[in-house]
Amino acid sequence: MRPVDPTTTPAWGRLTTLAEGFTPDIAGWFDAQPTRTDDYSFTAGDLYVDLSKNLLTDEVRDALLDLAEQTGVAQLRDAMYAGKHINVTEDRAVAHTALRRPADDALTIDGEDAVAAVHQVLERVYAFARAVRSGEWTGVDGQSITTVVNIGIGGSDLGPVMAYEALKPYVADGFEARFISNIDPTDLGEKTKDLDPTRTLFIVASKTFTTLETLTNARGAKAWLLDALVKAGAIDDTDEAKRDAVAKHFVAVSTALDKVAEFGIDPANAFGFWNWVGGRYSVDSAVGTALAVALGPEAFAEFLEGFHTMDRHFAETDPAQNVPLLMGLLNVWYRNFLGAPTHAVLPYAQYLHRFPAYLQQLTMESNGKRVRADGAEVTYDTGEVFWGEPGTNGQHAFYQLIHQGTQLIPADFIAFATPTWALSDVDADQHELFLGNFFAQTKALAFGKTADEVRAEGTPEHIVSARVFPGNKPTTSIMAPALTPSVLGQLIALYEHITFVQGAVWGIDSFDQWGVELGKAMAKDLGPAVAGDEAAIAAQDPSTAALVRYYRAHRR
Repeated sequence: MRPVDPTTTPAWGRLTTLAEGFTPDIAGWFDAQPTRTDDYSFTAGDLYVDLSKNLLTDEVRDALLDLAEQTGVAQLRDAMYAGKHINVTEDRAVAHTALRRPADDALTIDGEDAVAAVHQVLERVYAFARAVRSGEWTGVDGQSITTVVNIGIGGSDLGPVMAYEALKPYVADGFEARFISNIDPTDLGEKTKDLDPTRTLFIVASKTFTTLETLTNARGAKAWLLDALVKAGAIDDTDEAKRDAVAKHFVAVSTALDKVAEFGIDPANAFGFWNWVGGRYSVDSAVGTALAVALGPEAFAEFLEGFHTMDRHFAETDPAQNVPLLMGLLNVWYRNFLGAPTHAVLPYAQYLHRFPAYLQQLTMESNGKRVRADGAEVTYDTGEVFWGEPGTNGQHAFYQLIHQGTQLIPADFIAFATPTWALSDVDADQHELFLGNFFAQTKALAFGKTADEVRAEGTPEHIVSARVFPGNKPTTSIMAPALTPSVLGQLIALYEHITFVQGAVWGIDSFDQWGVELGKAMAKDLGPAVAGDEAAIAAQDPSTAALVRYYRAHRR
């Protein structure tokens, strides 16, 4: 479907008018609308989502819902769920939701039953995970595997790392997963320096098996493994022994079976996925193999069920109650009409400490676009800078700017009623103190503190203004009973669909990432210069040439 320029819609004009005369008054809105909390709080799966402390009125909400209708959000959503080629610049379907459909479902994409294909791969991943977890899969000396190291980058790293950290309590005792992504050799060195090579298994995640960073790290990991095995006396220093070692200690997530075999991995131990799965949407595909091993197939299946729960909510729920739709539209309101360039995500759960970083790729790679899907340059802002840290750490770092700074920073607060650790009396008190901070922050941001309230505390007049909190800082509160595999899947899918809604309103292709490619191509072209070829150095722009010469002069 052809994208709509949202600025040409009646709803955009209406929202522009509303923004021009908009005076936030969260406290006044609560006073005037005693049912505001109920009116703006929703349930999606296991998530309770309170939008009542946002800069939102019924009039703004209705205009936003009109904007969604006039820009065809529902139609594009339905096309995505149907496997249509909505990724127009790459002429691909966008079907990550097929990764979590139940086995008795069906979806034809490019002539193939995508759901059947997904479950065929899942069964192979689960069989592999069971073999590793049971000790059936062994290293070259017959010992079981205790550490799986995932080598990937971008979506082949950020999602698995985030989910592993979030669900660590579900990891089998005595088992560990590690993740290598940065091409900086320090990453590989730190992640392998204390490992027992005989009990380590590497998973190389690269769809095409050509990703520069991933293959560079994979070759480094292979060199480390073979050297360590020889030094440990686990294998002989022969080509045959080394080939056998690679086959037992490496598997792949890739569809390039020829390149997998060339590396030394048995193609039977390669788990594929499809070009209709974008990297940043792939944690629930075979890219999550390390998770399936670490958490177990049952927990991974629960993880997928959580995604599907949110997929159904987004597809089936009335717009006025549809949480991803409403949250995505709110982000458009803040970005395009109230001028907010950034968005904070603040999980009050230490296990979600990598969630903001995961969302950075999901949202900024998806919606960091300057042209619409029809190639026309946009005349309005797209995307936001997503960022955040777990509370209460963030409170002692950057909350000052959110509370009293001059920028509007919408923030999502995430918390869980029951912590993952079993509660003793001491733990219960500490958890309540922790959640007290969660509740207090959104209250303080919404309602602030007036000059009269500051004066009533006996504050000297000359510093009253410094202690005033203006309030009317928008927040969304998301709560769930506990951080389980299903709930994590629901959270990820929630933000996937929020991102989709924004991109659909803006008329952009949220599923390509051409901006990632230019620097990668230039890095390859710069190889001869970095290696010291003077003619190649001289061919660079003056700044780049000077930087390369500095490197050549100072490296040890």
